[in-house]
Amino acid sequence: MTRVLIERVLLDGAAGKIECVINLPGGGEHKGGFHDAPGGVALVAHPHPLFGGSLDNKVAQTLAKAFVELGYVALRPNFRGVGASTGAHDEGRGEADDLLAVLEYARARFHAGAPVLAGFSFGAYVQTLVAQRIRPERMALVGVAAGFVSGGRSYTSAPVPADSIIIHGELDATVPLANLLAWARPQELPVVVVPGADHFFHRRLHLIRNIIKGSWRR
Repeated sequence: MTRVLIERVLLDGAAGKIECVINLPGGGEHKGGFHDAPGGVALVAHPHPLFGGSLDNKVAQTLAKAFVELGYVALRPNFRGVGASTGAHDEGRGEADDLLAVLEYARARFHAGAPVLAGFSFGAYVQTLVAQRIRPERMALVGVAAGFVSGGRSYTSAPVPADSIIIHGELDATVPLANLLAWARPQELPVVVVPGADHFFHRRLHLIRNIIKGSWRR
């Protein structure tokens, strides 16, 4: 069983403080408090902050655990206005800036190279924006917000690299599967559809973990 160290830090962002939980594979520290991150870093983005999304979301936690088990340091920030993160919701633009600020911290502290970008729902949408500004090692996205979704919102998710892992629930009523396929189709992007799963993957979180770990390659 993977030993995990957990830290909670406040980082500086464009809108103020960014609260972030860091899950580290068990191990020692360098002088000055720097940790080894032999597997690299994975940045995990949570669902919509105005609908209860936070770094404690179960899908976000599942993504973080999967990458820690693969040897990565997993960073899960709270978006603006959530928990101890300051600022106000910015519909994805400011949130993308904040994720990039967290990555700068990760590069300085862990000497990390290209990160894994992971996210769920609105967080997955924001990660598609981040991927337009950096080159990730790989992406793992669950329930990508695409097209018109419940609540009268609409998202134009950006294209992602061809080796991205895209997971969606067959019975997702928040982001209908047809929306996700319409986004993936012009990219010729394979999608893993989990039969019977809703948007939040109730009772199927373990399948997210298994899919990522089973298909990961370095």
